[in-house]
Amino acid sequence: MPSFIYILLTRPFITAVKGSKRVAALFLALSLSACATQSGDASLYQSLGEEAGIKNIVARLIYEIGDDPVIRPYFEETDLDRFHEKLSEQICEVSGGPCEYSGDSMVDVHTKMNVSESDFNRLVDLLITAMNHYKIPHPVQNQLLARLTPMRKDIIYK
Repeated sequence: MPSFIYILLTRPFITAVKGSKRVAALFLALSLSACATQSGDASLYQSLGEEAGIKNIVARLIYEIGDDPVIRPYFEETDLDRFHEKLSEQICEVSGGPCEYSGDSMVDVHTKMNVSESDFNRLVDLLITAMNHYKIPHPVQNQLLARLTPMRKDIIYK
């Protein structure tokens, strides 16, 4: 779906607007876009069930990891209570919630783990399974995954 700004600037009636009216229209569009982004953060956090919902998703992810013979070995030496706490904080923060991630950097955590791309993708699949368990709508899942994706480079092949 095209953005509001794109629609506003490409509609034929906008090209007829001259001078300060066009600037005012652009300012209005940018303002509305900023508001939509800010409320989008809060609504992603809310759509995940806020802090309690996120903690449930992470708990389910840990359950899924325990059942997965490929991913489970990566977590054999992991303090699962700490993992639950820190991943919950991280998801809360990236989804626009009030939490602040207080854990180590992704590079520090994953150095010497040599996580392959396929294993990383498998863990993402397990996260999706956990979200499906709680009936998180696919558009909401996609929003969260898009916000987590930049961390990929700090996790694989370290």
